[in-house]
Amino acid sequence: MDPSATLALFDRELREGARPDGPGARVERVGPVVRQTAPRHGWNGVLWSGLNGTAGTGERDEGGPDPRGTDADGAIAAQIAYFTGLDRTFEWKLYGHDLPVDLGQRLVAAGFTPGPEETLMIGEISGLRLGAELPEGVRIAPVTDRAGVDLVVDVHEKAFRGDASWLRHRLLDRLAAAPGTVVAVVALAGGEPVSAARMELVPGTRFAGLWGGGTVDAWRGRGLYRALVAHRARVAAGRGYRYLQVDASGGSRPILERLGFVPLTTTTPYVYVP
Repeated sequence: MDPSATLALFDRELREGARPDGPGARVERVGPVVRQTAPRHGWNGVLWSGLNGTAGTGERDEGGPDPRGTDADGAIAAQIAYFTGLDRTFEWKLYGHDLPVDLGQRLVAAGFTPGPEETLMIGEISGLRLGAELPEGVRIAPVTDRAGVDLVVDVHEKAFRGDASWLRHRLLDRLAAAPGTVVAVVALAGGEPVSAARMELVPGTRFAGLWGGGTVDAWRGRGLYRALVAHRARVAAGRGYRYLQVDASGGSRPILERLGFVPLTTTTPYVYVP
C-alpha cells in the first residue's frame, strides 16, 4: 500500500466526495467547505475544507480559482453562522495534513473546543493479519433489530463510560432505512454482551470504516477487539471493499499496527456549541 496515494484517495472519496451517513442527513459543498447537516442525534459538521490563511482568491498553475485561496477565518465564521442558525452543535473534523497549518488554532480562537487527537489508520484488507480467535465460550452475533442494538449500546456505555442514546438512534435509523450500509456485531459470553463494534460501508467507494469497538472491563486483554476487527474485515472483503479505515485511540493503535494497519495522519474533532 502506498501511504501517500491511499491518503489522497481517502480524502477524495470519503471527505471531499462524502456521502450522507444516515437517513435525514445531507452533504453539500459550499465554496471551499464540504459539510453534513443531520438530525440532532446524527453527526453535524465539516468533513473537508480547501483553505489557506489569507483573504482573497489564489490561482491554480493551469489557471482558474484555487479553493485553497479562500480566507480560512471567513470560512470558519460562515460555518458557525450556518449551524448556529440551525441550533446545532457541530464538529470540524480536522486532519493533520489539512491547510492552513494553524487551522486548529484558528478554530480554537473562534470558539471551538478540541477533543482527543486520534490516528487515522488504513489497512488494505488483503494484506491484514486476520487470524484472531475468540475466547472459549464467546460467539459473535449480528445485530439486526432493536434488541441487538440495545446490547451494543449497553456495551458501549460500559466500555466508554458515557451516555450512548445517540448511538441507539443512529443504529436504528440505519438498520431501518439503509441496512446494507452498516454492520453491527456483539460478542456474547453465554447471553452476556461483553464486546461490540460496528462498520460503516460507503457505497461507491473502496473504504469501509470501523467504529465503536469496545469491550467491558472484565473481558479486556482476551483478544475480543482483534476478533471483531477480523470479523468485520472478512465481511467488508466479501462485499467488495478494499480498505478498512479507523480513527484509532492510543490504546487501539498498537493492536491495529500488529494487524497490518498503517498510520497515515492524525485527526482531531473540534466541537462548537451554539
